[in-house]
Parts: sequence; C-alpha cells; structure tokens
Amino acid sequence: MFFCFPDPHFKRSKHKSRIITPALLSQYAYVLRPGGKLYHITDVEDLHEWMYKHCNEHRLFEKVDEDEMNEDPCVRAMVSETEEGKKVEREGRSKYWAVWRRIEDPVEVRIREAAHAPDGY
Repeated sequence: MFFCFPDPHFKRSKHKSRIITPALLSQYAYVLRPGGKLYHITDVEDLHEWMYKHCNEHRLFEKVDEDEMNEDPCVRAMVSETEEGKKVEREGRSKYWAVWRRIEDPVEVRIREAAHAPDGY
C-alpha cells in the first residue's frame, strides 16, 4: 500500500482529513495481510512526522528496518521514479519516507490457537 506525496492538509482543523490517521490505519490493517507493507513518502517534514507517529503507535504495524528498506526496490521506485519524486528532486527539496509491516493481530492469534487447542486447555 503506497501513500506518495499526499495532500498535507496544513490547517489543524483539516488534520482529520489526512490519509493516515489512527482510524484509517485500522482499516488499512484490515485489508493488508500480515507481512504486507505500507509505504509513505512526502516532501513535508511535519507531515512525515505525523504519519510516522501514527504508524509507530498503531499496534498492527511495525517499522521495517533500514537495511531491509534500503534493499527494497519499491522504496527506490517510490523515491526516484514517481513524477512527484522527480519534481521534488529537481527542485532540490528533501524527501522523507518510511515503510511499515503489517503484523499479526495478537488477539486473532489467541482466538485461532484456542480454536485448535485440545479440549480441557
């Protein structure tokens, strides 16, 4: 799932319209299978911090480590091959990105394990 250079909605009253919020992250987690990745990139540092904070706080996403991110061809494409990415580069502005992995819901794991447990456990 990719969020490339989304509208930053600078006004505080519009923050609820941002593409990454706690509620929307829960919906994204619902459609992503465990192991699926969520990518985001922006040229607005405040927006990056907002997206990073919300992804980091969500219980169903974990940050992909730097080594894995550096080897991911999707990151290279997102940073260098999108039209907006090229424009930001031409204009000499910074780009900020992160990658998150959907992890398995611990509640769902317990339910699944309980359903398969022998009687009496």
